Amino acid sequence: MTGTALSVWPAPPRSGAPAQPPRAVRVAFGGLVVALLAGVAEAIEQTAVTLAGNHIDVPGLATGLAVRLGIYLVVLLVAVRMAHGARWARLLLTFGIGVIGLLSLIIEPLAALLSADKFGDLFATITLDGALVALFRTIHIVAVLIAIPAMYHPAARRYFSPAAPSL
Repeated sequence: MTGTALSVWPAPPRSGAPAQPPRAVRVAFGGLVVALLAGVAEAIEQTAVTLAGNHIDVPGLATGLAVRLGIYLVVLLVAVRMAHGARWARLLLTFGIGVIGLLSLIIEPLAALLSADKFGDLFATITLDGALVALFRTIHIVAVLIAIPAMYHPAARRYFSPAAPSL
């Protein structure tokens, strides 16, 4: 589906730029997509757990899901622009996903770790739902930790140089 409205990979580049993004950029894009998919899976799992509970705040739940979906769509669009060689997109992803996003993912587990009296207490009440959320979150974190450095690989830096496409 190259060259269509649904195309994910870049259109033919401007003069002097490679025809396809370098492997590092493709790895970064793939990592971001995996991170997004893990985030969606985590949101679905957390929604299922919430809906199974007795006291459901449907408007709050719907608002939270809408905000999350909006953020994920924006990240996907920016990731596509990054795959097209947009330097601003790489910078935005670096700070938005690589700093703010990672902090939002690790702050809750870190707080639980710091508040536990013993390390074993963290696993005393683990459920299947909790394990699935932890798995999805771990995949999300690892994917981001692969994607962000890949955007700064030497081949990727050349791809994002001013001579490369930027729109």
